[in-house]
Amino acid sequence: MASSKQGRSILAAAAAMVAATAGVVAATSGAATAAAGCAVKYTIGSQWAGGFTASIDITNLGDAVSSWRLGWSFGAGQQVTSGWNASFTQSGAAVTATNVSYNGSLGTGASVSIGFQGSWSSANPVPAAFTLNGVACTGDVGGPGPTQSPTQSPTQTPTHGPTPPPPPSGLVGWATQNGGTTGGGGAGTVTVNNASALTSAIQGTNASVVQVSGTISCSGMLKVGSNKTIVGASGAAIVGCGLNVNQASNVIIRNLNFRNWDDDAINVQYSKNVWIDHNTLSNGYDGAVDVKRGSDYVTVSWNKVFSHNKTMLLGHDDGNGSEDRGHLRVTYHHNWFDGTTQRHPRVRFGNPVHVFNNYYYNNSGYGVASTMEAGVLVEGNYFENVKDPYHRGEGDSPGGSLVARDNYKVNSGAGDTGGSVASIPYSYTLDSASSVKSVVTGGAGAR
Repeated sequence: MASSKQGRSILAAAAAMVAATAGVVAATSGAATAAAGCAVKYTIGSQWAGGFTASIDITNLGDAVSSWRLGWSFGAGQQVTSGWNASFTQSGAAVTATNVSYNGSLGTGASVSIGFQGSWSSANPVPAAFTLNGVACTGDVGGPGPTQSPTQSPTQTPTHGPTPPPPPSGLVGWATQNGGTTGGGGAGTVTVNNASALTSAIQGTNASVVQVSGTISCSGMLKVGSNKTIVGASGAAIVGCGLNVNQASNVIIRNLNFRNWDDDAINVQYSKNVWIDHNTLSNGYDGAVDVKRGSDYVTVSWNKVFSHNKTMLLGHDDGNGSEDRGHLRVTYHHNWFDGTTQRHPRVRFGNPVHVFNNYYYNNSGYGVASTMEAGVLVEGNYFENVKDPYHRGEGDSPGGSLVARDNYKVNSGAGDTGGSVASIPYSYTLDSASSVKSVVTGGAGAR
């Protein structure tokens, strides 16, 4: 576990978090030339002392383009430290975001979402203007940011979509609690392309952003220290080994392809405030994402798992109640379980565990299992060709509690429910269950 000094540092950063702000810049006129009109929505997703994340939604209101570049200037010395869904360069205050291989085509009226993590010091104002392919997007910057949503419990009805997939900056669920999860924050980025460099970069407790480039082949489990963001460049893969988040806190693992691991792909134990987001996992030996041994405040979101058996275990043993009771609180949302067999998740002790807006397809074993004192809320999911979508009890483990509501089923079984589940303490937006298949298949997995 983190030392008391590290804990104070994390709490201090959390105390410095401020309300998100958003700005919108739009232009709707111009000659019929490429990118003659554009609309840009710039949203600060989270902010803490010295760091922030932002998402940018770009809409092309001009002619269709086969490639694009978005430009803006920061007004208070902010710096981009890492990003996703675009290639970012910065010279002084001027920033350019250029499309990557899979999102260059932008038709008239089409949109693309990108995002980045950045640093700031004295202030963090929204940029005043943007250009798309050199053409100004003129308009007024929007007013104050969104207000805090009220806390919701399982007996309340969340706001329904459908909405497009949120950008990776949109942390939701248990990892927002206990001060939140920021990973390496605004620390500098270290790029690694081999197992030795990766092993070294992710150790220790100093804040850092570690970008994985290319394919790294390795074996066993690589230990991850506290205050780390491990993010893959486009197409980055870890093959043969896994990441072991052990006695750590404040960790983000994002945009990586895991294949052929010889133990677990991602193991979380004795750890808290962990966010596992937008990864693709396949063809491994044991668990794809396992959370156990008293871990807490974890969100597992927008991942795709295929060609695999034991998918996501939460709580490893019926006899581990002394460590696990009151912990193992995890949110699983917008994951794509594509033909996987079982454990989506299999839960012991955690209550409440929140499973929402996931897409289950051709799962031959079962979807969700609540066992051994667990309390699981299963809501707004899409089950297709799943004979056993959810049940209580599994193997020798006695049944836990499971509440199911607002799920959408195609050629799937009824499921088994019973008992009650503790209240969900955080706010969240629920996509309509019937839209989940298209939403999740369009956004889950690494890019």
